[in-house]
Amino acid sequence: MSIRENFSYNDMEQWLNNKQITEIECLVPDLTGVARGKIMPRTKFTEERGMRMPEAVLGMTVTGNYPTADAAYERAISATDRDMILRADPNTIALVPWAVDPTAQVIHDCYFSDGTLVDFAPRSVLRRVLKLYAEKDWTPIVAPELEFYLTAKNIDPDLPLRPPAGRSGRSETSRQIYSIDAVNEFDPLFEDIYDYCELMQLDVDTLIHEIGAGQMEINFLHGGPLGLADKVFFFKRTLREAALKHDMYATFMAKPMTGEPGSAMHIHQSVVDSKSGKNIFSNPDGTASQAFSYYIGGLQRYMPAAMAIVAPYVNSYRRMVRHTAAPINIQWGKDNRTVGFRVPESEPQDRRVENRVVGADANPYLALAVTLACGYLGMVEQLEPTPMTVDSAYDLDYQLPQSLSEALEGLRNETHLRQVLGDRFVDVYAAIKDLEYAEFMQVISPWEREHLLLHV
Repeated sequence: MSIRENFSYNDMEQWLNNKQITEIECLVPDLTGVARGKIMPRTKFTEERGMRMPEAVLGMTVTGNYPTADAAYERAISATDRDMILRADPNTIALVPWAVDPTAQVIHDCYFSDGTLVDFAPRSVLRRVLKLYAEKDWTPIVAPELEFYLTAKNIDPDLPLRPPAGRSGRSETSRQIYSIDAVNEFDPLFEDIYDYCELMQLDVDTLIHEIGAGQMEINFLHGGPLGLADKVFFFKRTLREAALKHDMYATFMAKPMTGEPGSAMHIHQSVVDSKSGKNIFSNPDGTASQAFSYYIGGLQRYMPAAMAIVAPYVNSYRRMVRHTAAPINIQWGKDNRTVGFRVPESEPQDRRVENRVVGADANPYLALAVTLACGYLGMVEQLEPTPMTVDSAYDLDYQLPQSLSEALEGLRNETHLRQVLGDRFVDVYAAIKDLEYAEFMQVISPWEREHLLLHV
């Protein structure tokens, strides 16, 4: 389920009445994770119980452009610019705490005219993977940990970002991991964030200061994947709005500042038996099960091909550099933060694996979908993992793609992953990322001007 459970349209209408809502933000997460949609008066929202938007809205790059010469993309998205039918998911209704007038926001699912889900919409891709789990009587449980940076306002993209000033009036100049005082520098901001999240029922848990200057991490309580994806989607909007209120930016770029660590979205995953509710990663005697080994084997086998989804931009690969607190390979280990897949210390009923590869810039629906898809394939194909890594994995070989173009080639060619995620989704997604990469290659960077202008 999502923010709520089993909320009907009637329940939603009653909620809107109780909150005296006058306006509704009707949202659709696109492939980049951006919120698209329409703003409706309450009366129109109630009368129509849905809306329409062009199918191509889901097929845009982060810069707002469309692939125009990709045959697979053109086969997937109608050339007639037809409409999708959007239906609100009542479980996702939430307040917009920063709005001046009483305003609600609700996430919509996308449907074709025949009533089937638009298969390349992010929520649809996650639903598709969850359906495969349900057919096996498995229920995945996840808990994201999301890193981000607070920065001073920067209206000139040619200038580097810098940490914001806190209550003391000074900006951080050193790394303050787990520092309580460093977090307290931004107390007014975080008080608003917690208030907003409580009003929206986002179930955020721990807040910590991460390694980088101005870098923070928020943890979410564990739950169902679709609901957690909705909460991360909402949280990103909420944090950006709260930061602007306090005259700063919040960014989920994977690598926003030179010389500072990148930001990740670590995903803790376990699977329970839908009938018994028991964690299938543990045997009755408390030892790790064969399913647990296979799940890790699936992550190792398929995550390199999934990198274009969990590291979706050219900037994402600046994070995946040796000795920068980010994994560079697909090793696994117990309580080892240098590997791609960490197994935290836990009681048998809480046994889980943490995917540390995913960037904070990833679309949460797609990141959860592809992570669960890798584990699912591992279990159904019975893929054995490599031996556990007991030392640092930072000095071992690279095993993950080191560029977006390399990652896209792997995604297109991985047949089994395509089958789980959907061919049309992979075709549309890859075409969009190809265009983004081509657009990036047309921009000359400061490094090139500094080192090549007068030297070559």
